[in-house]
Amino acid sequence: MPDSPPGVRQRASKKKGAAQAVLNPGSGSNSEDELLGRKEKVSAPAPGAFSHAQGPFRIWLFLLTAAAIFTRFYKISHPNEVVFDEVHFGKFASYYLQRTYFFDVHPPFGKLLFALMGWFVGYDGHFLFDNIGDSYIDNKVPYVAFRAMPAMMGALTVPVVFLTMWESGYSLPASIVAAGLVLFDNAHIGQTRLILLDAALIFSMACSLLCYVRFYKLRHLPFSRKWWKWLLLTGVALSCVISTKYVGVFTFVTIGAAVGIDLWNLLDIKRGLTIQEFTKHFAARAFGLIGVPFFFYLFWFQVHFAILYRSGPGDDFMTPEFQETLSDNIMTLNSVDIHYHDTIVIRHKETKAFLHSHPDKYPLRYEDGRISSQGQQVTGYPFEDVNNNWIIIPGDPIPEGSDKTSVVKNGDLVKLLHVVTNTILLSHDVASPYYPTNQEFTTIDIEAANADRHNDTLFEIKIEGGKVKQDFRSMSGQFKLIHNPSKVAMWTHNKPLPDWAFKQQEINGNKNILQTSNLWFVENIPSLAPEDPRNVRTPKEVKSMPFLKKYFELQRTMFHHNNALTSSHPYASQPIQWPFLLRGVSFWTKNDTREQIYFLGNPIGWWLASSVLAVFVGIVAADQLTQRRGVDALDRRTRSKLYNSTGFFFLAWAAHYLPFFLMGRQLFLHHYLPAHLASSLVTGALVEFIFCVEPLETEKIGKDGKKKYTPRSGTQSLAVAWVAAVVVIAAVAGGWYFFAPLTYGSPGLDVSQVVARQWLGYDLHFAK
Repeated sequence: MPDSPPGVRQRASKKKGAAQAVLNPGSGSNSEDELLGRKEKVSAPAPGAFSHAQGPFRIWLFLLTAAAIFTRFYKISHPNEVVFDEVHFGKFASYYLQRTYFFDVHPPFGKLLFALMGWFVGYDGHFLFDNIGDSYIDNKVPYVAFRAMPAMMGALTVPVVFLTMWESGYSLPASIVAAGLVLFDNAHIGQTRLILLDAALIFSMACSLLCYVRFYKLRHLPFSRKWWKWLLLTGVALSCVISTKYVGVFTFVTIGAAVGIDLWNLLDIKRGLTIQEFTKHFAARAFGLIGVPFFFYLFWFQVHFAILYRSGPGDDFMTPEFQETLSDNIMTLNSVDIHYHDTIVIRHKETKAFLHSHPDKYPLRYEDGRISSQGQQVTGYPFEDVNNNWIIIPGDPIPEGSDKTSVVKNGDLVKLLHVVTNTILLSHDVASPYYPTNQEFTTIDIEAANADRHNDTLFEIKIEGGKVKQDFRSMSGQFKLIHNPSKVAMWTHNKPLPDWAFKQQEINGNKNILQTSNLWFVENIPSLAPEDPRNVRTPKEVKSMPFLKKYFELQRTMFHHNNALTSSHPYASQPIQWPFLLRGVSFWTKNDTREQIYFLGNPIGWWLASSVLAVFVGIVAADQLTQRRGVDALDRRTRSKLYNSTGFFFLAWAAHYLPFFLMGRQLFLHHYLPAHLASSLVTGALVEFIFCVEPLETEKIGKDGKKKYTPRSGTQSLAVAWVAAVVVIAAVAGGWYFFAPLTYGSPGLDVSQVVARQWLGYDLHFAK
């Protein structure tokens, strides 16, 4: 029977459809056994089989690395001022070097790297990076050393991308295109040459993909030394991703999906593994890809706690118990017992507003038509004022002969007397101004409070994490004020009330008493006499707290504040805008020299990569459609490579991009950088698929009527692929050069030059 033509082939109607491809990397050369479910191992060419020798590979690896170092380190000392979010991450490095506790929503690994660099160069952390534009030279900050660390990681990301393509079995042109899209991308360059975390995130993500590809290629040598080495290195790389930013979980999703499919294939009885052998495979991967990353993730938090032992700006985010583990903590030093009949000042932990009241009344009707009690206003006020003073009195009269100045205890029922208006705090079943489901807070006169409204004026002191009958203390005693009859918690928020309340904050009764935003503390006791024994300060011993307890408290606080980043920002953007590069971010401007740093990707590279993603989806859809009609448009190896290896890269893009559509927090263009790296890998792979037109194997029909596959002899022609690679690299290099003044902040641009770079109406800065 004659050979089948190498192009489109009509399948025999009696044969079953081609087995569905299995998503996994490193399958460009030897994945047919997974594809067909066979037990025997299929021989395969070594990585780089498209090339006659390893020489060109090494030359290109060197050239790409050298070019990456140049593009990242070029003019790295400019500007010599604080740029954009350097105000945050430079500050955190200084806090580490001062051993001062701070709070941030990101895990500690990336920030610890900056602190390590500062320690290497002898920096003492004296500069706190307070404002964009502050001079590094005047303040004697080794900022070039700080910037050099992310720049080096950004430079090394390029050869890692190149190696990932090469190890996945792609040709030199394909590998160069993928690496070139990252090499000449202005967004990757701009984000990785400043004191920011994204360089560590992207480098770790790229290393995770490379290490997993190397591990997967050793699947026929399970439990060998090299197999374990690359499995554990994948786990370490994953730990670095998640320990830098929590969006690193998307890399776990990428690797986890590939591992899940791999394990599903291993479970197939045709593979010949016993349940015991499969369990070993499962346990090894769980240990290497879950256990090892989690161990290192915890380790960086342990280092974080060990370094930051002094009280600092992060204290307020933590519980009093946590703060007592920090030396020189103001809360611990100034904390005193609160006695009945003390005049106290109560402050909200989250908004820092004081519990306040004044003689003005609530309006009869609110704007939505609801009716109020017209009682005295109780509000949150951000400044010190005599109207913030309240006297704490027992809920029930103290019997004659008892100590009327006894210590207030956790769980006590109390009343709060407003000093200036001589009225008692009350909550009742009337809707608050802004929240119809929350109760209004007001005050009433003492006579009514001691008569029929007595119960409505009773509040329970509930110390957060406190023991039964624990002493109620100022500063350290964070508490919830629970209205006794209705069991609502006193709460406030940042939205100001209308003019009738002088734009002060609303105070209301929150039915969800578990919310941490219900916490208050007593900041001051104005009635405390100088001769009062409580004014005698005794040195407080720094307490200890189990690591896991500190860790879980910090994790809860980090997640809470991360999800709370919902306010608007002038340069925030939506995920739908990122692949098309519809807007960027202004990092730094200087009117005198007309210089500016504007965070923007290379439009040519981004639009190419985004288009190729659509092409990939179209190719897969067309292949599935033709297979349904019994037509093989692809040979078996080409299809395997398309679905497995390129599909793995496409999965990485989707996993690092699509979840952002579900987020309600502030989002910026830099969130797309990991997904852009994955799209560069897809682009390189598609260059080979489209321009290397010869099939990877030939198909024959044997005498028994069955198909026989034979790998092509010789090497594949790459002439067209090289031409395509040259065109792509030349185009993206041109785009990089054109937008370089916005990336490096130099030279300055006049108005016409700025206008020429507003391709999609980018909000660039025009110097006056």
